[in-house]
Amino acid sequence: MRKLVLTAATAALGIGLAAPAFAQDSEKAPFTGVRVEALAGYDHISGGDGNAKDGVVYGGAVGYDAQLGGVVVGVEGEITGSSAKIRANDLLTTGDRLRVSAGRDLYAGARLGYVISPQAMIYAKAGYTNARLEAKYAVGSTTIENHEDLDGYRLGAGIEYNVGPTTYVKAEYRYSHYGDLDGYDIDANRHQVLAGVGVRF
Repeated sequence: MRKLVLTAATAALGIGLAAPAFAQDSEKAPFTGVRVEALAGYDHISGGDGNAKDGVVYGGAVGYDAQLGGVVVGVEGEITGSSAKIRANDLLTTGDRLRVSAGRDLYAGARLGYVISPQAMIYAKAGYTNARLEAKYAVGSTTIENHEDLDGYRLGAGIEYNVGPTTYVKAEYRYSHYGDLDGYDIDANRHQVLAGVGVRF
């Protein structure tokens, strides 16, 4: 009997200590805290010469958001890859082959959101992007490989929706522009439509 009473008292004490912490977590504003997410979607790259290629973009992001009233401010970083590539043959001589692929893309920026319900937020974003182009040229048994990094800016907008206490899904459109490559204005534009799923801590 004494053991049963001690066990009940210990359980009650544990519940009493946990209750304030649980209440504090439940009172945490939505769209607040550190987040990590996986991304995938459509990638369209076009140059100033009119050539364009489509592909699949994939990757992940990490960020931090804070809600101030109905407004959410945040910062984020992202790394993605893409399947978009250009292939060409017989450019300089018969039998040569050129492949230019979209490599990794790094992004760092900020976003500003507006909470439209406890579950949903719309947002706009802006920041810096650094995209890599990887080139491989082959003729006969000779192969030359090189890559170039392009600096640019990114603008975007999207909607984020909480599907659980710590999980969310999102849909986003973003536009990126890259101008200079070795002093030459390539006027490259990138349009992407992505879906994402994430966890907030």
